[in-house]
Amino acid sequence: MTPCSPGHHVLMTADAVGGVWVYASSLAVELARRGWRVTLVTLGPAPRQDQVAPLLSHTGIDLEHADLALEWQDPDGKDRQRVLDYLDALEERVRPDIVHLNGYREALAPWRAPVVVAAHSCVGSWWRACRGTGPEANWQPYLADISAGLSAADRWVAPTAAFRDTIQQLYAPPRPGGVIWNGMETLPDSVGGKDAFILAAGRLWDEAKNIGVLPEAVRRLDWPLHMAGAARQSENFAAAPTGLQILGNLPRAELLAIMQKAGIFVSPAVYEPFGLTVLEAAASRCALVLSDIATFRELWAGAALFVNPRDPAAIEAALTALCRDASLRQRLQHAAKRRAARYTIAAKADAYQQVYTEMLRRPERRVPLPRPSRIEARA
Repeated sequence: MTPCSPGHHVLMTADAVGGVWVYASSLAVELARRGWRVTLVTLGPAPRQDQVAPLLSHTGIDLEHADLALEWQDPDGKDRQRVLDYLDALEERVRPDIVHLNGYREALAPWRAPVVVAAHSCVGSWWRACRGTGPEANWQPYLADISAGLSAADRWVAPTAAFRDTIQQLYAPPRPGGVIWNGMETLPDSVGGKDAFILAAGRLWDEAKNIGVLPEAVRRLDWPLHMAGAARQSENFAAAPTGLQILGNLPRAELLAIMQKAGIFVSPAVYEPFGLTVLEAAASRCALVLSDIATFRELWAGAALFVNPRDPAAIEAALTALCRDASLRQRLQHAAKRRAARYTIAAKADAYQQVYTEMLRRPERRVPLPRPSRIEARA
């Protein structure tokens, strides 16, 4: 099927808190290069200047921001109607051909254009992966909005088959979900050799990233560990081993520069629907040590060492093997780089253009917006 012709207009939502910003902003840039007009609207905290700067040189990208609560920061839905009213008014003003939502309840606005929802994560699946139970009672309005938003969308997609199946199991949307892998721009080969240090990156306070297990796992290693990411309680690492260096929350360009030098990248995440940071590390030719979870297996089998993320001794053993075995380390570095070449921004944009084209050429009958009610995310 021939993709949409240049000049079509997509309205895309995002947030600037985590990986969704990199996902959305890089897709916006690629679509703009292909002749699309993109209105990129952020909800929640405003993006930093270093986040916005790469977009400013691209014609065809219009930036909007609304200081309204993100759905996962608003479990009881206090800002819900304000968000929907804002999006309704925004569509009336900018008149997009396609609406691409990176949140669930946003689909409950009275959209006129066809809507695709990208399912990046959700509190229901996060809670089960991290804590082994469903969310507490105050999350019920949020769960209801996920179910209703998936029902209201014309299409929905996930970044891995494993996470698509999770969403299907928890919320039983009426339409089957698609899979569009995340992707990123091609990075240049690192200049010079790799340095003898291990890198971890992610929100240090997030149970899903599970980075707090690493200080115990690296106490006896020869290589130092550098940890990048936002921290809320730096005292958690007060008794950390001598070789641990906390880098703080870095701009993406700085983190990529460090990845270019790191010999090993480790992610002990217990929940990661895709993991753009792992992709960035792989594209930077880092040897990967990853938690043995379904999404990482789907994406990186044969290109990483897998470990039990709850077992510091297992993490230590894998890292020790890579630190001491240069041949194994180099093989995994090159395997990660080759695998990362599957997950390109061009391939991601091709897949989304296909979805957009199908929605525009074969518009589906919109499902009437349901009234959210109290539900339980399914076990």
